[in-house]
Amino acid sequence: MQITSLSQLKTEAASDGKKVLQLSTVLKGSGTDEVVVSSDKTIVGVGADAGLTGGGFFVKKASNVIIRNLKISFAQAPVDLIAAQKSDHLWFDHNELFNDTSHDKDFYDGLLDLTHATDFVTVSWNHLHDHAKGSLIGHSDSNAAEDTGHLRITYSHNWFDNVASRLPRVRFGTVHLYDNLFTDAKTSGIHCLMNAQCLVQNNVFVNVKLPVWTTEDSDLDGFAVATGNDFGGEEPVITQAGSFKAAPYSVTLEPASAVSALVEGGAGTGKI
Repeated sequence: MQITSLSQLKTEAASDGKKVLQLSTVLKGSGTDEVVVSSDKTIVGVGADAGLTGGGFFVKKASNVIIRNLKISFAQAPVDLIAAQKSDHLWFDHNELFNDTSHDKDFYDGLLDLTHATDFVTVSWNHLHDHAKGSLIGHSDSNAAEDTGHLRITYSHNWFDNVASRLPRVRFGTVHLYDNLFTDAKTSGIHCLMNAQCLVQNNVFVNVKLPVWTTEDSDLDGFAVATGNDFGGEEPVITQAGSFKAAPYSVTLEPASAVSALVEGGAGTGKI
């Protein structure tokens, strides 16, 4: 189905049933417009310049959702560019997510936030840039009862560029990050807390403070295993070695030496 207006997108994305929604232009919202996405929806851009500015997508109590090949930008707080709550089996692929760094860090919210027991998510080949608080997994230290055993998420081949922190920040989850590129993070990189388990493999970090760390800013430390990474001369701070040492699926890891060129050339829109 071809989507030509924001009102049509909101109606179709929230409707019942399996649908493929195609966008060919960048739709414009007010700044806080939110597109609620229900189960069995694929929302995909046609070409390299389609998406949503001035709003974001909210996957709410849904399963089997794909958001792909979209430019999504300039949603003002409290709206995230992409958010998911109480949802599962999601794929966010080849999107470009961005705001700017000229406002206060709280003017915008998250680029991609996954909370409230969201589960089985793949975040792949996205270009996330020019933002303060990148990607949040688990919204609160006090949400262990709901989140524990969920928040199983994979990040692969994403490029976080000039995103200050939360690349991602993880509470309670089990998160595999491999073959991602992180450039110019002024505050911190992957932050694994509240007994979360992070497996960090073959990523490249360029000018990233604290590329991987498992302590501070939460009540409990997290756990991490880090192998094959290029930390760009910085040192990770891993206070607890993790037990999550291998992905529960088949994966081919590119060497860190190949990651920068691969991800810069393949992440974002217009490349599928």
